[in-house]
Amino acid sequence: MSMKRTSVKYISAAAIMAALATVDGWTARQSGHGAVFIGNAQARVGRPLTPAGVARRTTRRTIRRSAIYVAALPAACVKTSVSGTVLWQCGATYYQPYGGRYVVVYVD
Repeated sequence: MSMKRTSVKYISAAAIMAALATVDGWTARQSGHGAVFIGNAQARVGRPLTPAGVARRTTRRTIRRSAIYVAALPAACVKTSVSGTVLWQCGATYYQPYGGRYVVVYVD
């Protein structure tokens, strides 16, 4: 007997909540004011909290130096910043200033 009463209580509570949500939405539309129980839905623009989103934001690029040094940069190089390090990008090759010359670096 108590099992039936418990399930009836939960069904009654769910019905009351559904009725309140319906009336709340209806009165908000009629009055033009915001709802009392249920607020407006808002889209959140920004960082996703999924593991993939976190990994995408926290991935850092690795800069590895080679043993190739040049005295001057080739023509048409562009100064850029990778993970806070200043590099020169000349086509597909990156150079880093080092001791008055430039060393070829690999960006992973």
